[in-house]
Amino acid sequence: MTIQPPQEPASGVSTSRMSGQPPAGGPDAPRVRLAVKAEALVKQYRGRAGTVDAVRGVDLMVAAGEVFGFLGPNGAGKSTTVRMLTTLMSITSGTARVAGIDVMAEPDAVRRCIGVALQEAGLDPRQTGRELLVLQARLFGSSRAQAATRAQELLELLDLVDAADRRVKGYSGGMKRRLDLASALVHEPEVLFLDEPTTGLDPASRLTVWEEVRRINARGTTIFLTTQYLEEADQLCDRLAIIDGGLIVLEGTPAQLKTELRLRLGSDTDPTLDEVFLDATGRTRQRLAGEVQQVSA
Repeated sequence: MTIQPPQEPASGVSTSRMSGQPPAGGPDAPRVRLAVKAEALVKQYRGRAGTVDAVRGVDLMVAAGEVFGFLGPNGAGKSTTVRMLTTLMSITSGTARVAGIDVMAEPDAVRRCIGVALQEAGLDPRQTGRELLVLQARLFGSSRAQAATRAQELLELLDLVDAADRRVKGYSGGMKRRLDLASALVHEPEVLFLDEPTTGLDPASRLTVWEEVRRINARGTTIFLTTQYLEEADQLCDRLAIIDGGLIVLEGTPAQLKTELRLRLGSDTDPTLDEVFLDATGRTRQRLAGEVQQVSA
C-alpha cells in the first residue's frame, strides 16, 4: 500500500529532512491520523564515566496504516527509541504518543494497543503453537471460546495450521518468527513494533515473513519496523527514518531519498538504499565491512 507522508513540507523544503512538525498548509489542509508521534525524545544514562546521551531529541510522525522503517547503525539509538515507545524503558525528557495515548502518563493503556515482536522470540518450547496463542489471548482477557477462535484465526493468517499442535521446540526458525508475530497480534493491536523480524532467517523464510508483514498491514495494522536489511526496508516500507548518533538524520519515502541522492550526485541512475544509508551516516562500505567480525568463545 502507498501512504502519503504525514506532513506536507513548505515549498522548497526537502521531505527527507522532516523534523516532526505539524502538517503545513493552513487550517483546511487534510489531517492525517497519527499512530506514533514523538517530540524531542531524549534518553540519558548515568554511569561511572558520566552521562551518556543515547537518544538526543528524536521527532517522529508515523501515519496510521503505514509500514514505517526505522534504520540506523549499531549504537545509533534505534533500539533505545523503540523501547521508549513501547513502554519498556523510561523517557528522560520529551513526549511520545502511540495510538493517541501518552506513553509516560498511560503506559498500561499503550500496552493494550500495541504488539511487540522482539528480535529474540520469547516462546515456550514446551507448548504447542495453539496452546501459546490461547494462553496469550486468555492473558488479554478473552474467554476460553474467544481465545480458541482467535488462535485459529491467527494460525490461518500466519500459515501455521499444519504445525498448530506441534511443540514449539520442533519449529524451524521461520516458523518461530511467524508464531511470535501471531502472539503479538492476539489482541488485535493498532500498532505492531517489529524488531529485526528476519535476522538469522534463510532467504526463503525471509520472503515468507515479508508476505506476512504485508498481509498484516493490509488488514489495517500500522507497522513500525526496525531492520538491518536495506533491501527489506526498500521492499516493505512506505516511509523510513535513519537515526545516527541519537538523532534523525534522514527521513522520507525510499523513492524520494534515492532520487534526492541521485540529483545531488548528478548521477544518471538511482542509487540503492544502501548507498543512501551510507551517505546519510557518513560511513563507507570498507568501514562497515571492517566492523563485521566473527565472535568466538
